Amino acid sequence: MDPNERAVYLTFDDGPIPEVTPWVLDVLKKNDIKATFFMVGDNIRKHPDIYQMVVDAGHRLGNHTYHHIRGFEHSVTSYMEDVMQANETMQSDLFRPPHGHMRFTQYHTLKDHFRIIMWDLVTRDYSKKRTPKQVLDNVKEYVRNGSIITFHDSLKSWNNGCLEYALPRSIEYLKEEGYEFKVF
Repeated sequence: MDPNERAVYLTFDDGPIPEVTPWVLDVLKKNDIKATFFMVGDNIRKHPDIYQMVVDAGHRLGNHTYHHIRGFEHSVTSYMEDVMQANETMQSDLFRPPHGHMRFTQYHTLKDHFRIIMWDLVTRDYSKKRTPKQVLDNVKEYVRNGSIITFHDSLKSWNNGCLEYALPRSIEYLKEEGYEFKVF
């Protein structure tokens, strides 16, 4: 990233979810923003129409495994099988491990097939211990040039009110601060 450029990357994990993802897409469209959606393969299987909405809107896709599994709980072989099963549904060169967890051997194997995208600002929008305002404050406090900001288009982040409150306000704040929005 150019150090003179003021930009962030908005990312969404765990979708597509019919109760949430279309709302996220509407917010992004209203703000003329493209984002990266790290999708769970099984959710694509269950909700192909919502997946297609993301594709049709021109957003970037990333692999988030097929079953949203933790790398530490699986062998390299079984983890790679799950990742590749997800990749059959979306054909992406991007990967993000669920919960940010994977073994070194899994990372070493994956990096030959994917660009691994982590984050530096996880909003914690899924947490029952955070208020919607705390999620927004988290963005305001920790954003910096080049930040990869992670929200979740999931029922956890929707049902607790955090995503609905924090996403539009975070975008407004980031725009006021002069940030552009980029994709990978």
